[in-house]
Amino acid sequence: MNSSRRKFLIASAAPLLGLNGLTACRSSGAGSDIRIESVQSNHEEFLYRTPYKFGGVPVDRATILDVRIQVRSRDGRSATGFGSMPLGNVWSFPSREMSYATTLGAMKSLADRIQVITASCDDYGHPIDLNQSLEPAFLKAAADLSRELKLKSPIPKLCTLVTASAFDAAIHDAFGKLHQRNCYQTYGRDLMPRDLGRYLTKEFSGERLSDYLLPEATRKLAVFHSVGGADAVVPEELEKPVGDGLPETLAEWIRYNGLTHIKIKLQGEDLAWDIERTVNIDRIASETRPQTDWKYCVDFNERCPDVGYVLEFLRKVKERSPKGFERILYLEQPTARDLASNRQNVMHEAAKLRPVVIDESLVDLESLLLAREMGYTGVALKACKGQSQAMLMAAAAQKYRMFLTVQDLTCPGASLIHSVGIAAHVPGVAGVEANGRQYMPAANKPWESRFPGIFRITDGKFDTSGLDSPGLATGE
Repeated sequence: MNSSRRKFLIASAAPLLGLNGLTACRSSGAGSDIRIESVQSNHEEFLYRTPYKFGGVPVDRATILDVRIQVRSRDGRSATGFGSMPLGNVWSFPSREMSYATTLGAMKSLADRIQVITASCDDYGHPIDLNQSLEPAFLKAAADLSRELKLKSPIPKLCTLVTASAFDAAIHDAFGKLHQRNCYQTYGRDLMPRDLGRYLTKEFSGERLSDYLLPEATRKLAVFHSVGGADAVVPEELEKPVGDGLPETLAEWIRYNGLTHIKIKLQGEDLAWDIERTVNIDRIASETRPQTDWKYCVDFNERCPDVGYVLEFLRKVKERSPKGFERILYLEQPTARDLASNRQNVMHEAAKLRPVVIDESLVDLESLLLAREMGYTGVALKACKGQSQAMLMAAAAQKYRMFLTVQDLTCPGASLIHSVGIAAHVPGVAGVEANGRQYMPAANKPWESRFPGIFRITDGKFDTSGLDSPGLATGE
């Protein structure tokens, strides 16, 4: 499509979608820069194999947004990039007032607007520069849409990031393919002219994003298996067997995947249940693989009332199972995600015992700095918040000597490859949460033979062979 035709179609669509006055992107002026030529998207719907309960809410389905973006360089070369991400509305847009259909519908509508906004970017730039220029327009579109739909609460920034993440991924993927490099080799001075001081703070002046990344993928990464709130830990808890040949209890999963790392989803509002759940999981893990050096992530999904709850939980677990306590590697987002409105929920005392990781709260550098001030000592990187943000937060977290892990959004297929790619190229990552194989195995099927090291786990680890190919390495 030629430039004038593209501009005509965008101009025609903008009034219909309420997108007049779109923000123009700012060029870095580098010869390696790209511009966006076309944007396409579609949705895939999947039912979960079994419901996944977290934050007190069971989820049994997912809508996956797939995006393809064609880009062009100043010298006329072109490439097409691919990005994919679940529209995780239950996690990114939680609401007790609006239905699943309402929040998902809002995300789908926002994705339509983000597509038009992205296609309207008529300048050249590095993918991170393009994202920096586009994000304010995405946030404005979310605010406008919230008013137009008369939503009972506005679309949060986290939700906007999730909706935009597949578009951002596709741009990074296309940029890498155009330059015939893996994405993680496109963040050096030759392709990314601006230093980190341009994107973060002055203390990063003179530093390059490539300084904080591995040019080649770490070959083995630990898989964190998630035990949701409704998952069967012991056979007696298995109320409705699926009977599809896949594991159905924790011990079966441990043997099936050779697991060594477990993510434990807790209530955060029932101390006795949380303690018992943790102790039971440790018991089953120890009995199933007694020689394993077990590691646990404890995830309260923001539901603890305060740090006192966390401290009492840790104290009681240590009393009941000293080894189980020692196996807790880190704590994830114990209290409410709105840090600014809950400044009393500091984590300093808990962080003396274990790293306390910010997850839902992390939406920008400002939120990271506030989290550090409030005692958080770790960061959960997520592809669903955008490749651009993940890279910048990875650099900031390393600069501040914070604990690092990578979490997913029940990511299957290309989105899991994307998540594993982040973990494989950021130094010091503790492991990758990967529960798509548990809850959405059907979405992984087309990818298994292409990336067996990612989708067929036998030793509790991802084998990242193949993740150093051009772009995000999905091969799409």
